[in-house]
Amino acid sequence: MSSAIRRTPGRLATLGCATLVATSLAGCGSVKSIAGAGAGKDAITMGTTNVTGVLDPAGAYDQGSWLILENTFQGLLRYPAGSPQPQPDAAQSCEFTGSDATTYHCTLRTGLTFSNGDSLTAKDVVFSIDRMKKIKDDNGPSSLFDTVKSVEAKGDAEVVFHLSVPDATLPDKLASAAGSIVDHAVFPADKELANDKLVGSGSYKIDSIDQSAAADGTKSISKVSLSANAKYRGEEKPKSPKFAVKFLAGPDELKAALDSGQVDLTDNSLDPNVSAQLLSDQQTGKGTVKVIQADGNDTRFLVFNTKDETTGQQAVRQAVAQLVDRQALARDVYARTVQPLYSVVPSGVAGHNTAFFDRYGQPDPAKAKALLAAAKVPTPVKLSLTWSRAQAQGAEGAALKKQLEAGGLFQVTVTQQADWNAFKKGWSDGSYQAYTVGWSADYPDADDFVAPLVVDGGAFHNGFDDPQISQKLVPQEQRQAERTVAASTFGQIQDQLAAQVPMVPLFQNKSFYAARADITGVELTVDATGVFRFADIARG
Repeated sequence: MSSAIRRTPGRLATLGCATLVATSLAGCGSVKSIAGAGAGKDAITMGTTNVTGVLDPAGAYDQGSWLILENTFQGLLRYPAGSPQPQPDAAQSCEFTGSDATTYHCTLRTGLTFSNGDSLTAKDVVFSIDRMKKIKDDNGPSSLFDTVKSVEAKGDAEVVFHLSVPDATLPDKLASAAGSIVDHAVFPADKELANDKLVGSGSYKIDSIDQSAAADGTKSISKVSLSANAKYRGEEKPKSPKFAVKFLAGPDELKAALDSGQVDLTDNSLDPNVSAQLLSDQQTGKGTVKVIQADGNDTRFLVFNTKDETTGQQAVRQAVAQLVDRQALARDVYARTVQPLYSVVPSGVAGHNTAFFDRYGQPDPAKAKALLAAAKVPTPVKLSLTWSRAQAQGAEGAALKKQLEAGGLFQVTVTQQADWNAFKKGWSDGSYQAYTVGWSADYPDADDFVAPLVVDGGAFHNGFDDPQISQKLVPQEQRQAERTVAASTFGQIQDQLAAQVPMVPLFQNKSFYAARADITGVELTVDATGVFRFADIARG
């Protein structure tokens, strides 16, 4: 994945980016932009291909920006290492009051300040939410807070959220980067702040930003240089005084930067075959870097346009589900750096089940043929499959084509639309029959793998909407503040999706982080929350 920009909750996972031409971001104000200076020779530098261009929390909604925000801003809540349950951060305590999950009360810690010395109070929390909703950036995360009717400050230390409908996932949203608290004295109320002026209260502060421009003039951030925030009041004390993040154009560039020492560690955006080889080298004692593995929540789907004449037929979609061989994809295409996924909710997230395996079992052309015959669908079914970006590039589409054409039931044409914006437009306007897309959730709750994807066409704009799911089951799970109670509801949703097949889950990523031998702490922060905590990283 490199960038992901969208309006509905959750983030689309993409890979790669355009070739970048380095420029310098001249700036002033709160961030000291130092052209070419970087973070200094003692900085630990992380490499990623998750390219981004906007860091203002009101407009930042991709993995690259959230990587920075999660370490430079505080929210009321946060995800501690190894736990999917939000815990207090800027808040001292937070809780729903009443039994209907429509009123949420937080009390702030005392003595909180931003990196510029301004006090952080309840007024800043209210300002941050109201500002995001007012700006309502199409590419930002404001839709996460659509259920928030109003926010009020009671003195300097108390904040009360009033919701229009029950939303038990509000704590998760506040713990994400979308819940970043901004300084009301620095950020304008009705527009976004330039990247070089950002002020937060997180464990690190931004010292400088380098920017790059693509051939078409669009700008991306190429490097962010950080230093430990001396005014930070929280649980994540930085182990390294300086940290930097380099944003690179693709997996090949990332591997080259690791080999040359330009970066000390990478996130999970190396080519899967490279990750597998690095792990093998480490296990046989030949490696010069170490690989840290963890379960990941990033998922990938084969999505159907349910309004299309062909893929609008449920039997066609069910036949595809009966033919897809996830084990072969994970083994032969992704070198076991992913694991097969049999539901829209990934393994490791509370509420997950294996609905697709339970219904379809192992790939079986005979069963697929029977499904098509019973619906009187003539074969071979002509099917177009479009993709834009994938870690395995064209190998993924080629493998799916081979699997679906088994037994002569389908005739598949695979096409790449390399332009990501054009690809999104294509699925939005119904130009594709089937397409592969990745999904990266905002928070580790099953709701964020369900509600954004299957209600009223969802983020993939595939035309699917089942009133039983969207009008009954999803509102039902969102009322259940005790999330373990919601597992039964999520089970019903997943079973219905396996029967109707608006999309076929393919796999979920495993996380493979590579680091040079003298870097410590990566294993402390790589977990299923998806939050990478710079504060844990040190040079040993």
